[in-house]
Amino acid sequence: MVGRTRNVVAPTSLAGQFEQPYGPMGPPTLFTIPVLRYMKTYGLTHEQLAMVSVVQREWAGKNPRATFKAPITVDDVLNSRMIAYPFRLLQCCLVTDGGGALILVSAERARDFPQSLPLAANRGPVYLLGTGESVETPMVSQMADFTSSRAFRIAGAKAFAEAGITHKDVDHLMIYDAFAHLPIYGLEDLAFVPRGEAGAFIAGHNTAPGGRLPLNTNGGGLSYMHSGMYGMYALQESVRQMQGSAPAQIPWRPGSRSAMASAACSPPPARSSCRMRRPRL
Repeated sequence: MVGRTRNVVAPTSLAGQFEQPYGPMGPPTLFTIPVLRYMKTYGLTHEQLAMVSVVQREWAGKNPRATFKAPITVDDVLNSRMIAYPFRLLQCCLVTDGGGALILVSAERARDFPQSLPLAANRGPVYLLGTGESVETPMVSQMADFTSSRAFRIAGAKAFAEAGITHKDVDHLMIYDAFAHLPIYGLEDLAFVPRGEAGAFIAGHNTAPGGRLPLNTNGGGLSYMHSGMYGMYALQESVRQMQGSAPAQIPWRPGSRSAMASAACSPPPARSSCRMRRPRL
């Protein structure tokens, strides 16, 4: 009922004053607003949106630590319980326990650490080449364009410029997936795919195992795990991929300028950061 909702945020906050009185019940109901506008504008189908979950599960099936590994189909997704239209259960991230950490040191110090991987897989330290961060708004309702995240666009452009690489140099991509539409937004706002085409791109298995742009190779928040602050696990998977220790390891392109470069981004509309890495050759 409109006006009758639990206070998921402080009533004195912006969201508490201008969103909560209208009855949203947290992120599952708020994030329906942009995805419905996107579907209306670009013709994204329910089947294409469901394929995001299907492909994420394909990657999770290769990860022994993933919460859910059993393959799913588009029909499985579309027949799962409705949460908030158009999101069904299998299009919403998991709620799990978990924790993670990364150690960041200087390039000089990194060379002192022993290498634990076999020589054939040992690519040395992973170097941080560029970063970008942007904040659009803390409220979904105040996004400038419901079909695009300005935070994604600004952060991605900054990271690419600082890293001095292009999209062709990126062999592996991690995009936050609290809900199934976010990888679609990320692919487009980071300019990997033209506007309105990411749904078909994913449905064509371009981001699946064996595809030309491996995406969320740990299974993502939709199938791997999600304890909150999922960006940490996306960063960890990026590091593992470039060190050669990921469960679903992507073949390394010999001579590639960026050799397993990765981007990990937080969701719109709040904060967005993008980091590019590669082993120093």
